[in-house]
Amino acid sequence: MKYIEVDEELYRHIASKTERIGESASDILRRLLGLSVDRVEPALPLSISEPSLDAVQPETPFHASAPTQAAAQSLNDFNQLVDEHKLSLQKGAVGRFLFLLESLYQLTPKQFAQILHIQGRDRLYFARSREELLEASASANPKEIGSSGFWVTTNNNTAKKRAILSEVLVQFGCDAEIAASIAERV
Repeated sequence: MKYIEVDEELYRHIASKTERIGESASDILRRLLGLSVDRVEPALPLSISEPSLDAVQPETPFHASAPTQAAAQSLNDFNQLVDEHKLSLQKGAVGRFLFLLESLYQLTPKQFAQILHIQGRDRLYFARSREELLEASASANPKEIGSSGFWVTTNNNTAKKRAILSEVLVQFGCDAEIAASIAERV
């Protein structure tokens, strides 16, 4: 396994192309480049290293060379993103999905617009208005994420909601394993 260093913008772009929880950076790049995903040596999941480290950690295939201050701050806060009591009061998977997205918005309001870059191959997940989501899909069932001014499609099954949330968390600099653990709460 070889390790490479990438800048923050490139790292975020690669992470935004994740299609399944635990997908490795090598798998993502192979898929994007049209190369065979079959390989002998297993790759590690795409994850950001701690911002205080100057070198690539042996267990981390990618290192974001200059994480933003907000991303560095929020890395320490992801474990506190989930208020288990408030989460348990939410109604169904949609309520928990919206609650976790709203919690992330409250954690990083200035950077939250980057969720607009997360979308499916043929599907829009996030938008600035209900109408924009309905225009993309009449069955989107858009819901506003708290009072953030951002809207999300909610007609996906629970597994897809978890995958979307996990991708959002990774986009914001959360470690893939922590993101998956948080997303399982949907």
